[in-house]
Amino acid sequence: MSALQNLNLNDCSSVQELPTSIGQLSALQNLHLNKCSSLQELPTSIGQLSALQNLHLNDCSSVQELPTSIGQLSALQNLHLNKCSSLQELPTSIGQLNALQNLHLNKCSSLQKLPTSIGQLSALQNLHLNKCSSLQELPTSIGQLNALQNLHLNKCLSLQELPTSIGQLNALQNLDLCKCSRLQ
Repeated sequence: MSALQNLNLNDCSSVQELPTSIGQLSALQNLHLNKCSSLQELPTSIGQLSALQNLHLNDCSSVQELPTSIGQLSALQNLHLNKCSSLQELPTSIGQLNALQNLHLNKCSSLQKLPTSIGQLSALQNLHLNKCSSLQELPTSIGQLNALQNLHLNKCLSLQELPTSIGQLNALQNLDLCKCSRLQ
């Protein structure tokens, strides 16, 4: 299966883990694991997927953390983690994703903060954090996201303030703070 480019396991609600051998799929570009509600973690070997461009883990409600090896996905452009309600934090290694353009974390209700390393995502254009109800703050390093065009923080009910560094986002075109009721 060395030529496999697309792997779709959407709605496989009984899958609890992926085999370590998934790291051997050297041509894999798209990995879809949406609605794998029993999936608890990704294997460390996922970092070996050097051609992976799209990783979709939407609605994987049992995933609590991502492996540090995710930072090795040098071709990753899109990371979708919407509705990963048990995800508490992102690994620091996420800052190594130099090709990442889109990071979607909508409705990650247990996510309290983003790592400082997020400021190293030089290609990031879209950051979606809508309805992250436990998100309390954004790191100061967010001001280093020179390519960021869209920042969505709609209904982040625990967010109290924005870092002043947000004023350094010269490429920012859209800032959505709708219904952030505690924002001062």
